Amino acid sequence: MTGSPDGETDELTEKLRGFNTSVPSPARMWNYWVGGKDHFAADREAADKVMAAMPSLPAVARSVRHFLIDIVRTLTVDYSIRQFLDIGTGLPTADNTHDVAQRAAPESRIVYVDYDPVVLAHARALLASSPEGKTDYIQADVRDTGKILTAAARTLDFSKPVAILLIAVLHFIPDEDDPYGIVAKLMDAVPSGSYLVIVHAPSDRHPEEMAEQARAYNESGAERMIPRSQEEILRFFTGLELIGPGVAPLSDWMPPGHADPGSDKAVAGVGRKP
Repeated sequence: MTGSPDGETDELTEKLRGFNTSVPSPARMWNYWVGGKDHFAADREAADKVMAAMPSLPAVARSVRHFLIDIVRTLTVDYSIRQFLDIGTGLPTADNTHDVAQRAAPESRIVYVDYDPVVLAHARALLASSPEGKTDYIQADVRDTGKILTAAARTLDFSKPVAILLIAVLHFIPDEDDPYGIVAKLMDAVPSGSYLVIVHAPSDRHPEEMAEQARAYNESGAERMIPRSQEEILRFFTGLELIGPGVAPLSDWMPPGHADPGSDKAVAGVGRKP
C-alpha cells in the first residue's frame, strides 16, 4: 500500500472517532461469515439473522472467495491482465486481489475501493504492494463512478486493459440508482481487452430460500439486497464477450469435483470488452 500523508491519516482518525458500531456493515457481516475477526456485535447479530434464513451463507461466502482468487489468477496468467480495479473489496483476508496478481506478475497494479472506514483503516495497515507493482485504496461508494475513476487514474493506466471486479456488490444497488449505468460508465472508461467480473445474488436459483435471505437481510439494518434473475444479470454484460461458462452458478466455474457446498447459490460472470 502506498503511504498516506499525515493529513489523510488525521482525516481517517476523525472519521473513525465518530464511527457508529451499532449499524451493521455488509463488509463486516461478510468477514464474520468467512471466519474473520473484524466485526462488531451489531454485525454478528445481523449476520446470524440472515444465516437463520440461509444457513449455507458461510459456505457461499467461501465459494465467492475461492472464485475471486481463481479468476484473478486466471486473468493474470492466461489473459496477461496487469491492472485490477476491485470495487467493494471488503475487509482484507488471505490471498487478496493484489496478493494473487502480484504473486503471478509482481508488476501488477491494484486499486481497492470501499466506502466503509473500518475497511479503509485495515487496508492502509495491511495491504502492502510488491516493490515492482503498486497498490492503492479509495474510500468511495460504487455509485460515485467519477470519483473512483479519477482517483484510480493515479495508479492505473486507463490506456491499457483493466479488470474491473464487482464481487457481491451490485445486488446492493437498487434499480433506481441505475446499476446498469454504473457498470456502463466503468467499462466505457477502460480500453478494448479489459474485463468485467461480477458475482451477484440470483433470484431464480433456489428462489424461495433466496427470497427469504433477502427479506432477512433487508430487515437486518445493513444495506438492502436485491437478487436479480439470470436475464437481469446477463444485461450487465451487454456488448461484452463472455468467457468460461458465461453467467453461471459459481459451481460451474470450479474445477470438476471442487465445487464448494452452496456454490450454486451465487452467480458469476466474466466478460471481455472487444
